Amino acid sequence: MQLTAHALPELATRLTAARKRQGLSRAQAASVCGVSPSFIRDAESDPGRCSLLKLLLLATGLGLKVSLGGWQEDAEAGIE
Repeated sequence: MQLTAHALPELATRLTAARKRQGLSRAQAASVCGVSPSFIRDAESDPGRCSLLKLLLLATGLGLKVSLGGWQEDAEAGIE
């Protein structure tokens, strides 16, 4: 999934699905991921209002792979 502003609803869906697939309540997931239950509620409803750091904590805590591609300048310079 390429993370863009238009993809945020899909991110919310994937975060919710990963949490539920693992049988975790919001409180349990918050404990595992190092965020608050209210943050998980916000991330699952409107991740555009959430900090990127906490979204990364939640996603990786749920076992989702997160990656960031190269910057445009790097691609033009041949740097990976």
